[in-house]
Amino acid sequence: MPLPDNGATWPPKDYTDQLATMARWDAWYVGSPDALNKAYSAPAGRTRPSQYAGGLVGAAARLFWGRPVVGNRRPAQLHVPLAADLAQASSDLLYADPPTVTSDDEKTAEALQAYLDDATVQVLAEGAEIGAALGGRYHRVTWDRELADRPFISTVHYDAALPEFRYGRLVAVTFWRVVHRDTTLVVRHLERHELADGIGIVLHGLYQGTADSLGRAIPLTEHASTRHLAQSVNADGALTEGATPGLAVVHVPNMTPNRAWRTHPVGRNLGRSDFDGVEGLMDALDETYTSWMRDVRLARARLIVPEQFLTAHGPGRGASFDLDDEVITPMKMPLAEDGSAQITPQQFAIRVAEHQQTAQDLVEQILRSAGYSAATFGEDEEGAAATATETMARKGRSLLTRGRKVRLERPALQALFTKMLATDVAVFNRSGIDPTKVAVDFGDTVQDSPLQLAQTVEALERAKAVSVETKVRMVHPDWDDDAVTKEVERVTREHSLGALADPASPGLFG
Repeated sequence: MPLPDNGATWPPKDYTDQLATMARWDAWYVGSPDALNKAYSAPAGRTRPSQYAGGLVGAAARLFWGRPVVGNRRPAQLHVPLAADLAQASSDLLYADPPTVTSDDEKTAEALQAYLDDATVQVLAEGAEIGAALGGRYHRVTWDRELADRPFISTVHYDAALPEFRYGRLVAVTFWRVVHRDTTLVVRHLERHELADGIGIVLHGLYQGTADSLGRAIPLTEHASTRHLAQSVNADGALTEGATPGLAVVHVPNMTPNRAWRTHPVGRNLGRSDFDGVEGLMDALDETYTSWMRDVRLARARLIVPEQFLTAHGPGRGASFDLDDEVITPMKMPLAEDGSAQITPQQFAIRVAEHQQTAQDLVEQILRSAGYSAATFGEDEEGAAATATETMARKGRSLLTRGRKVRLERPALQALFTKMLATDVAVFNRSGIDPTKVAVDFGDTVQDSPLQLAQTVEALERAKAVSVETKVRMVHPDWDDDAVTKEVERVTREHSLGALADPASPGLFG
């Protein structure tokens, strides 16, 4: 399938609902009050009919964010950035420690280690954070001889891609980005990945159109951001190098299944956002905190006094008061005939406990529905150092969610690094590597401290229930078989020498 025809509606109408939902998730992730109001507001000058409906439809339409403005002034609204915290926590659970990418072939393993540098891990971590917000992301194998002497990874967000699936597997995807925009003109760069007899093909096109129309195709040389591609594509816009089996793109859903779009022909194959289903709770949390801060503002101590009590500057010159006297609020009122002071103190109560309990309950509901434990966000921390077992108990919900996400991440990364090896051979003429067997391991996020490990090993040793090799693997879980074997030999040799030196000594291991 070639690039889209001139004049095509963009984005296509089949993706309108998904892109609109992603725009709302993006507003929660960004956390700007303006973005949230824009995402949930009706077009200017109109209200949504659903705002007048009853039941759940009306309640959802009358959210705190996006309420119609009464008059010309929108009331103060406070946003709690819990959505951004959820996305960051998701990324940290996966990529706080880099995954291990290995191969049985030594030279291939060296190439994989070169790919997995700090820049690559950062790209993966950023992609995981954006993916948690929007429901997923795409990683693509990229090459540019002017930037690097080997392929590297780049990320495309869900709201800039139109995917095509067959049996739940990605078979093609079209990425787009706006490279120029003015009053009416919009220039877009389209990048399409598809398969031709099992070989991954990449096509590039530049289109000049409007906000809702793709317009007409123009040469890639017409814009600086695509000019470097002009010499690398043929007359159809396809890249002439780097053709290897499989797509140069992997689809990484955040979580599955997609509850909201399970019957949509494309949406059912997309991942779901960590925000899916908790938007109303996050909206209520913002309303709670806004009400709490309103109480704080209203509770400022004030003295209501007649305006005549202020400092007068003579006839026709008005009166003034010291701005440092924030407690004073002048009011136009007649003086009392009996000569009383007429100074009225005023201070409203702050409903701290009520707001705090409501906010805490909302946070717990949001975290539970999103699949996280409160301990992941620093809640319910204990003062004493906890063992790995205790930590896993407290963070159990988060670790279960991490496990589900790892099962989606691992095969995607295996395919991604396999494609990188093949591209390295095809584009950069790398020799001696075998792009067939790649293993990805995410490891454990919760580990005992060295002291706790030592105490565990000591207890097992006393019980005569563990071998030297097992003890070495427990203390050094990241070592490979060769390193473990050498360490076992050293420990055994030192133990034997110690036993010979002092026959009465039980030795290091009993």
